[in-house]
Formats: sequence, C-alpha cells, structure tokens
Amino acid sequence: MIPYIVAILVPLIITLLYQKSKNAKKRGVPVDVGGEPGYAIRNAQFPTLLETAWEGVSTLAQLFEMACKKHGHKCLLGTRTLISKDTEVSANGRSFEKLHLGEYEWLTYGQVFEKVCNFASGLANLGLRSEERVAIFADTRAEWFISLQGCFRRNVSVVTIYASLGEEALCYSLNETEVTAVICGAKELKKLAEVSGQLETVKYIICMDDETPSSASSVAQSGRWRVVSVADVEKLGRENPVDAALPLSEDVAVIMYTSGSTGLPKGVMMTHGNVLAVVSSVRTIVTGLEDKDVYLAYLPLAHILEIAAENVVAGAGSAIGYGTPMTLTDTSNKIKRGTKGDATVLRPTVMAAVPAILDRVRDGVQKKVDAKGGLTKKLFDFAYARRISAINGSWFGARGIELLLWNFLVFRKVRAVLGGRIRFLLSGGAPLSGDTQRFINICLGAPICQGYGLTETCAGGTFSEFDDPSVGRVGNPVPCSYIKLIDWPEGGYLISNSPMPRGEIVIGGPNVTLGYFKNEAKTKEVYKVDERGMRWFYTGDIGQFHADGCLEIIDRKKDIVKLQHGEYISLGKVEAALVVSPYVENIMLDADPFHSYCVALVVAAQPALEEWASKKGIAFTDFAELCEKEETIKELQASLLKAAKAARLEKLEIPTKIKLLSDPWTPETGLVTAALKLKREAVRKAFFEELSKLYES
Repeated sequence: MIPYIVAILVPLIITLLYQKSKNAKKRGVPVDVGGEPGYAIRNAQFPTLLETAWEGVSTLAQLFEMACKKHGHKCLLGTRTLISKDTEVSANGRSFEKLHLGEYEWLTYGQVFEKVCNFASGLANLGLRSEERVAIFADTRAEWFISLQGCFRRNVSVVTIYASLGEEALCYSLNETEVTAVICGAKELKKLAEVSGQLETVKYIICMDDETPSSASSVAQSGRWRVVSVADVEKLGRENPVDAALPLSEDVAVIMYTSGSTGLPKGVMMTHGNVLAVVSSVRTIVTGLEDKDVYLAYLPLAHILEIAAENVVAGAGSAIGYGTPMTLTDTSNKIKRGTKGDATVLRPTVMAAVPAILDRVRDGVQKKVDAKGGLTKKLFDFAYARRISAINGSWFGARGIELLLWNFLVFRKVRAVLGGRIRFLLSGGAPLSGDTQRFINICLGAPICQGYGLTETCAGGTFSEFDDPSVGRVGNPVPCSYIKLIDWPEGGYLISNSPMPRGEIVIGGPNVTLGYFKNEAKTKEVYKVDERGMRWFYTGDIGQFHADGCLEIIDRKKDIVKLQHGEYISLGKVEAALVVSPYVENIMLDADPFHSYCVALVVAAQPALEEWASKKGIAFTDFAELCEKEETIKELQASLLKAAKAARLEKLEIPTKIKLLSDPWTPETGLVTAALKLKREAVRKAFFEELSKLYES
C-alpha cells in the first residue's frame, strides 16, 4: 500500500514545488536610474543594458554580412510561384480576385548576399550618395528585404512607408524626407504616378516588378522620373561593382513613418544601434531559434516589428518564407477554393502576429466547433477545460499521455491551419486579450510571447518569457531597456499605489530612437535625456508592475474621457473588453463631457450574425439590411452586455446606444492602421452623422 501512496504523493509534491518556484521567479528587478522620479525595473538576467549579442557587430549591415558568410548554402528567402489568377463574382455582383499559388522557391544566404551587393553597387552607379534617402513603398516581399540590406551597404537611410498609406500622407512623407528614389511594386507605382506632380525631389523609381503601369511610363517619358527595375539595378551593379560604404552604429538606418492614429504621420529616426539593440535582445530571449526554423513573414515590413523579426531570423541562420494576410490559410479571401494557403505550404515553426489576426483565428476555430456541435463540440470543450486546469496548476489537469491524446484527437486539426509545426508565436503591436492568448496557446500547443514596445523604441520595451504562463501581461523588460513608471496624479495612477505601483510608462535604453524627423517640438515633448545621458521616451501608456517584475498595460492617457458628471472612462479598456463578443469584428466607443453615457460604432461579424439570423428565421436580402433590423441590434446589445459583465465593467462603461455597421474597417478605408489599430479621429470624422444621431436619439 505504501508504494502506491508514495507514487501518488511524490509527483504531486514535485509539481506543487515546481509551480511555486515558477510563480516566485523574479523576471524583473528594481534598478537605480536618473531623470524624473519613478519606479524603474530592469531585466533580472542582465545587470547592464545590452547593445549587441554578436562580438564585433554594431550595425544591421554587419549582422547580415556575418550571417550570410556563416550560412551561405542554407535557404534564406522563399517566395511562392503564381500559377493562375482568376476573378470570381459573388451572388450580389461583387468581384473577388482569387489566386492559385504553387510551392516556395528559395534563395540561399549566399545568393541573397550577392543580390544585395549588386543592388548596392547599382545604387551607387545611379548616383545615389550616402547622405541621400531612399523610400521603400511596397507590400512585404523578398525584394523589400533585399532592397533594405542593399541600402544599408551604401549607408543610405531608408524611409519606410506603408503600402496602404493615403495620397496626402504619402506625398507628405516623401516630400518631408526629400527622397531621391522610391523602391516600389507595380501596384504602388500606379499610385505614385497619380501624385507625381506633387512629389518635389523624386528622380528615380525602382520597380520590384518587371511590368510597369502605362501611367508610370508616361511620367517617365515626360522626364520627371527615370523608371528602372530592381533587376536592372542589380545588373548595373554586377557589371560595375563598387566597394561597400558601411554605416556606423550611430548612423540613421531607417526613418519610419507611422500610419498613426491621429493626423499626418511622423517620421521616427532609428539608428543602426537602436534597431540592433532590440534584435540582440530578442535573440537572447528566443534562445532556441536555429537554422532549422522557418519564419512566415506577412506583416508589413514598413512596421518595426517585422523589420526586427526578419533581422532576428536572418541573424540566426533560419529561413524566411513570404506570404500575405489575404493568402495566409486555405480559407483566406484570396486563396482559390481547393488550393493551399501560405501556412499549409510553408509549414512554419515561428510566426509574429498582431492581436487582430489572432482574434480572427480564435473566432474562426470557435465558429467551426460550434457549427459542428454534438460530440465534436463536447470533446473540444472537455479537452480545452482539461488543458486550462493543467496550465492553472491543477494536479488533475491534462498532462503526459492524456495531453498527447487530446493533441492527436482535438488540437491537431487546429494546428494544421497554420501548418502544424508552430512552436513559437510573437504577438505585438497592440494588447492581446487574455482569452485569445490562452486559446491560441492551448490550441497551437506553443507559447505566445507577448511584447510591448513602440516605433519610437524600435518595438523594444518588454517581452514575456517562454516559461511565463500568465495572460494579460506583456512580460518583463527586454535586456536593452529600462522600464520606469512615473506618477500621473490626474488619472489617479501613482507609484505609491497598493498593491502594485502604477503610472505612465517611460522607456530608456540604447533602443530609444533619435526623435521625429524635422519635428523638434514634438521630439522635445516626448523624448528626454537625463543627467546620466540616458535617453527616455514617454509613451503615454499607463502600466503597473507585478511582484515578479512583469508589466501590465492598464490604460492610456489619451483614451481617458471625463463624462458629464465627472466620472472617467477609458475607451481603449472598454473596447478591448467588448470586442470579444462573437458578433463584433471591430468597435469604437465614443464619449464626451456633455453626456453622462457612452455610445459605440460596431462593425458586425458577418458569418456569426448571418448564422444567428438563419437560426432565428430572420429574412434579409443582404448583410446591410440585416444590420439595420431592430432584433439584430437587440441581439448584439445583449452580447455586448454579456461581455461587459464578464469583464466586470461599470454600468457607465457599457454603451447605451450602438450603431451597427456592415462594412469592415481595413487599412484601405483609412479607418485603421496597417497594424489594424483604430484611427479614432478618422472614424469619428467618417461617421460624424451616425454618432450625432446616437447622442440625439
């Protein structure tokens, strides 16, 4: 009998001790810093700030050259072949482009390095000098990465511009930086041709595609531009090689124009040292990254998150396969029915994602499970509950053989959506809800490391560690950053708050950028240098530190609105709570000091709402009509109330009235950024009449 008791108690005691040790682990520790008084934390494993993880490497150009020489024969960049392009017409007469894509074709590190060197020499032969600036205006693709590295080898600063940027912001960005050359795709070249008369300094257009639109040819014939292809520039460089003019750590690598949520975009000046500090930090945290890993690249390279990620992957000798958000999975909008999406073909092991995409994956899986119902749904719910118990530390949760069983029976099919091999996911760009983080973590069987950073800090700030099972937090400081909280008395956030210090988040370290291009006033407003020479960026976000040194984002200064009777409401916090409703694709809460309540614009989730209407026997001719029906609005309000109660929102935080919208908000509409963040002022302007009616009625 005694052996049986020992067999039960010993594993139980070991598990409890392990769980306790994990919970007690210090991930961030206090650090003495200068500047404005506050409460500062550093990474517990790094007593001093990290600037580079590679000996003798101080720039991105050096890192890339080192990786290419070390991994010359290994695959680096992969692109899918286009088999066919078709147009499908839906029942309502709308046309949709559908692609049939083939396998990935690869370039090795050695081949890519040769292309980069040729491209750099070609730029020099065109007459571009180091002090000039070149813009890259294109979707994420292999040529983007090659062009970036080519510019770095000539110490030419790269101006990055989102492919979805509107005409006004596009012209503003190119004119302010006085770029002499723009590297783009054929689609973007067409947009450039339309505004050619407004561009003051552009001399060269370097097109990533061989075919150019006729509108661009006419501009070239007028003598305003010279249009050449990337292949032409590479050929010119191959026939007339020029020695590299490598940059220094303090040289500006990138001027990144944010598709900001307010006003015209600002150009953030990033040095090679700034970006390398973040790349080095992620490399030390993601220690298991190796040359067998495959990274699926589909986020905008005009965003620092993707630039940093691809440089981390290249620095480790791993492979990068390119895709797009519209061809990511077998059921993505642009994938022809019966053919395979990017993830299925590539079978990546590593991915980065923004919360909006992970929310869609969660919703898609949940809807499929609910639609099947019966035994399938019962099995999924039971397996999910068992894994939740294990993650929460319960001895009776699913582990070992039982875990393998559930993975095979239930979660294997979910993992196949992203290729079946994902072992690490990075989420950044916006807060990820705890429900989505846990759901994706369980279904994919891989950790989601949530990070926090800004363009102004090269995406560096905090990063959750592999063995941290918590949700709703953004991790401890990365090795290159100090995170400091300072008092914000107006909002009631103080470092003396109990049980956790709270305040505005300020980030310091070698990853903090130089400031905004030609905008000294704004730079001085949010960048400060302390008496010790440390550079700090004031984020405007509100956070609190947990006992283990991990940060949680709890508010944002700009999102705080005072209602008519003096109560404060945090728009972003409420939106994050309500967007989990299965009927909601996007939502914007609105409030002002002249009313005692808030209202909301809600973009409806079409599949879920149409499925509900079908079950209820509600007739409608199109989705727009369904969104106008009184019973639909009542159903959605009930769903929002349920989500609000689950998040323990106050009554005044729940929108009293809503306007249901049928058309999605995309970067092309100008209502969300390329990272799918809400452009609050743009939405208010676009739906001014609808909001006014909500307050009037």
